[in-house]
Parts: sequence; structure tokens; C-alpha cells
Amino acid sequence: MKLQPDRIDSANVIGAHGPEGVTVNGQLHRSSIVVPFRGDVAAWPCTRVEDLRAEHFEQVARLQPEVVLFGSGPKLQFARPETLRPLIERGIGIETMDTGAACRTYNILVSEGRSVVAALLLAE
Repeated sequence: MKLQPDRIDSANVIGAHGPEGVTVNGQLHRSSIVVPFRGDVAAWPCTRVEDLRAEHFEQVARLQPEVVLFGSGPKLQFARPETLRPLIERGIGIETMDTGAACRTYNILVSEGRSVVAALLLAE
């Protein structure tokens, strides 16, 4: 499903999402990724909520966003609270939703100029 224009004021834009992966700035990603408001999209070395550790969210926290949108895969699943500690300790907000909803919400927040990061689980 196509979501937004390819670019919004030099910010990263999620153009589409589906079973084949997520398209960011015209590039298809088939593995889990971290999409910052600005800067490079990075691999996120995890595919299942059960495998998440604090180190995964430490990678996200280092980007110093205002809010993190955690896309938990095709259905809503919550990460264990202890894995979110790096975000909580820095006062970074986190919202959990399925990956499709996280992609849509990310684009809305980017269009508002918000400092947001999408951490998206994608099954390989």
C-alpha cells in the first residue's frame, strides 16, 4: 500500500509496506529496520518480539528522538518492559503498534516535523 510522497523536506519517508517488506525513500527493506526522522536507515538485528533485548532499544535511544514508534510485526505485541529501559531512562516516549500502523503514524509525525524514529520488526 502506497502511503506518502517519496520525500518530505529531506526527511525519511516510508513509501509502502506489505508482506514483501517496507519501502523507505524508494528502497525496499525485507529485514527489521530503524527509520530515523533524518539520517541513515539502519538494520535492526531482530525479527521476533520474544527475542528483543535492551540492546535493541539502546540502538534506537542513541538517535535521541522525541518518540519511538515500535512496529511489532503483523499483529500488536508488546515488548517486555525491561527491554524498553534505555528509552525510559532518557525520557523518550514509546508507542507500540503493528508494523503497518507504525509506518502510517511515522509518516504523519514526520510531516508535522516531529523527531520520530520507527523501529520496525519484519519477519525474514
